[in-house]
Amino acid sequence: MERSIEALQEAMREFALAREWDQFHTPKNLATALSVEAAELLEHFQWLTDAQSQALDESKLAAVAEETADVLLYLLRFADKLGIDPIAAAWKKLEVNASKYPVDLARGNSKKYTEL
Repeated sequence: MERSIEALQEAMREFALAREWDQFHTPKNLATALSVEAAELLEHFQWLTDAQSQALDESKLAAVAEETADVLLYLLRFADKLGIDPIAAAWKKLEVNASKYPVDLARGNSKKYTEL
C-alpha cells in the first residue's frame, strides 16, 4: 500500500464518500474540527512540566499519537477540499520563514520576526 500524502487523501475521500459524510466536510467544518482535535492534543500536556512533556509513558504516547493522527487527517482533508497542496504550501512557508528569521538574528532567540 502506498503511504504518500496523496494516497492518504484519496483514502480519506473514499472513507467520507462511503459514509456520505462529504456533505459535512465543508472548509468551515473541517477547520473547526481541526481546531477541536488540536485542543484535544494539547489537553494531554495540560499541567505537565516541560520535562514531563518530553518523557511520556507508553500509554500517554499512544494517546498523543492518536490525537496527532486526528490533527493530520483533518488538516489533509481540509487542504484537499480547498485544492491546497499541503507539501507545497509547507515548503513555501518555510522559505517565507527563512527570510523573516535570518539565522544571524534569530539563532537562540524566541522573539517574533517583527522584534528582531
